[in-house]
Formats: sequence, structure tokens, C-alpha cells
Amino acid sequence: MPAVPVPTDTRSRPAAWAEGLSAATLSGLALLALGRRETGSPWAPLNAVSHMLWGRRAYWHDDPSTRYTLLGTALHAGSSLLWGGLYTMLRRRRLRPTPANAVTDAAAVTALAAVVDLKLTPRRFTPGFEHRLSPRGMGLFYGSFALGLAVVGLRALSR
Repeated sequence: MPAVPVPTDTRSRPAAWAEGLSAATLSGLALLALGRRETGSPWAPLNAVSHMLWGRRAYWHDDPSTRYTLLGTALHAGSSLLWGGLYTMLRRRRLRPTPANAVTDAAAVTALAAVVDLKLTPRRFTPGFEHRLSPRGMGLFYGSFALGLAVVGLRALSR
């Protein structure tokens, strides 16, 4: 996923980290499950993310490896943190934060991420896992990403 500016307000950084890590974790687990179901390899979608550095051969590497899996995981987590920063900025601008707008904001940020990832970004910088997952799998991936953002946003309301 492409970069989005992280908020400069230092009070927002812990929230951006929590939301980004939550989204990275849930969507990363979804990638593993979807990879296993759709390709026979849980590692295939995460490996595909590393195409940004290793080129097209990363799309078809199915085994876990430092070269592909570790880099793909790091790139996925890093971009999730950046999108988490955008979600945090959006939530901080809400005059009346509610559970409904926490979920709506998570869906909006995720929809923006999907459009940027899949339509606006040059091919070399797309997520890569779109080459390994079905359209349904992509929908489940982005749904899990939105859920990861929303979970932390909802928890923040209860505090």
C-alpha cells in the first residue's frame, strides 16, 4: 500500500501505531488464510508484496523466505501504519466520535487505500497480492483491514 502522511501531533502517534498494527495484523492473518485457501501456500500473498524490490518473480514464490516473506511482511506492516495514521487524523477531527462513524471512517480509509493501491499507484508499487488472490479474496482482505482499523477506533471510544 502506498504511503500516507502520519500525523505530526505526537498525541496521535500511539493511536496511529495501534490502529495501523491492528489493521496489519488482521489483514496479514487474512492474507495467510486466503493464500492457503486460494493458492495452496499461506506465504504466497505476502511474498508477492515484495515484488516492489524483487520484481515479478516474487508473485510466484510460494515458500516462506527471508527474501520474500520477511520483506513482504515489513512492507505490508509499514503501509498499514501509514493508513492507520490517516485513520487517526480523521478520528481526531470528529467533533462527536461515535461507534457508527468509527466504523464508517475505517471503511472510508480502507476504500481510499484500495483505490490508491489498485488504481492510482504505478504497477511496481501495487500491493502485489492482487496477482495471487481472487476478487473475492481481495474483498476479504480489505474487509479485514477495515475491521482492524475499526476495532481500535471503537476501543478508543470506550476509554
